[in-house]
Amino acid sequence: MKKTNAMRILESLGIEYEVLSYEWDEEHLDAVHASQTAGLLPQQVFKTIVMQDTDKAVFVFCLPADFSVSLKKARALTGSRDLDLIKLSQLQDLTGYIRGGCSPLGMKKHYPTYIEELAQLEEHIYVSAGQRGLQLKIKPADLVHAANAAFADFT
Repeated sequence: MKKTNAMRILESLGIEYEVLSYEWDEEHLDAVHASQTAGLLPQQVFKTIVMQDTDKAVFVFCLPADFSVSLKKARALTGSRDLDLIKLSQLQDLTGYIRGGCSPLGMKKHYPTYIEELAQLEEHIYVSAGQRGLQLKIKPADLVHAANAAFADFT
């Protein structure tokens, strides 16, 4: 298996992780489907959502597969008047990742990153390794450290 940028970052920081591979298909790239296919609970699999405000500032939110970002909480957290999902056509240009393989680790640039505080209830969570069909098993506190992120309530 070829190492992804996310894996290289974790290794450079001496952070332990495991890689879990699963079958994926173009029709079902959502995190809930990934959790089911990988045999994991949706609250353990964290999806990465990238949003942009009216000033073009980009923010990254990492949350359980079956949860949604509360726009009210996200606006308060970021100090933004308005936030929208970035267009799929912009995702790769801004992050270096494609839909279904977007990791909170190793984006082209560092953006303010928030991990849903519910992650702290889990011993380990799973996030995309930066490639479709690959998940990283990691301790939530290690993810916050590696992604230079913060725990926050935004769901």
